[in-house]
Amino acid sequence: MSAVLPSTEASGMPDILIDPYWLIPLVTILGLAVGSFLNVVIHRVPKMMEGQWRAECAEWSGQPAPAAETYNLVTPRSRCPACNHKIGALENIPLLSFIVLRGKCAGCGKAISWRYPVVEALTAVLSGFVAWHFGPSVQGATALLFTWTMIALAFIDLDTFFLPDDLTFPLLWTGLLVNIGATYTNLESAVIGAAAGYLVLWAVFWSYKLATGKEGMGYGDFKLLAAIGAWLGWKMLPLVILLSSVVGAVIGIALIIFARRGRNVPIPFGPYLAIAGWVALFYGDAITRHYLELL
Repeated sequence: MSAVLPSTEASGMPDILIDPYWLIPLVTILGLAVGSFLNVVIHRVPKMMEGQWRAECAEWSGQPAPAAETYNLVTPRSRCPACNHKIGALENIPLLSFIVLRGKCAGCGKAISWRYPVVEALTAVLSGFVAWHFGPSVQGATALLFTWTMIALAFIDLDTFFLPDDLTFPLLWTGLLVNIGATYTNLESAVIGAAAGYLVLWAVFWSYKLATGKEGMGYGDFKLLAAIGAWLGWKMLPLVILLSSVVGAVIGIALIIFARRGRNVPIPFGPYLAIAGWVALFYGDAITRHYLELL
């Protein structure tokens, strides 16, 4: 269902920001720019974590911290990993630069990973969908934040099998703050959802470990489900767990059959939780209602 937009006179906002024919393309273009930034987050946050771990290990062992250049989301400038060619402004235009450069570095001609335009395009499309679904509202603005964070977490987990606390914890606390005004659920349900989301996967983790002696998932998955519970409330957790399990099973079986991936090769669970949480944000109530009607 598309959003019902308030009248210009009632909201006091100019027509260009209210009219969905302007809102949707504007937010989609914003999504392209955010997608470009998310590529930086996806690439650099794990490296920043690694640098922090090395410094902490050196401190605990009484050794001097390893010398390293300043490395964060801003510094140094983006560069080609093959030839260290610094990416100029004209080479960093979302999607367009990739097309103009034909997917190759301007310095050495080496192929640029397809993940960069995929993240930019995905962020743009999902951002436009959020604008269409919620319109100019608190739900629309916060759903964009939820969507962008989920994209970053999913791709980081795909690359590294880590879900950084620097993203999962702010997502959790933001979910609780957003629901002070019952944006998606009431605050009581959000608090219970955060606690239950963590404890459910914590229990699964320890049950599996005691039964097999192996770890079936990481602590980051607990924190991500806790964050989803904080945003959507405890009643959505069964649906999120079910959807993520189904999606994970389908993709896992497909990888085994078509990509001939070994059964013992680990598969990150974070992306499936992110997909399920995002679907539940928009269609959780409808899916649950139709399921209950079928029963």
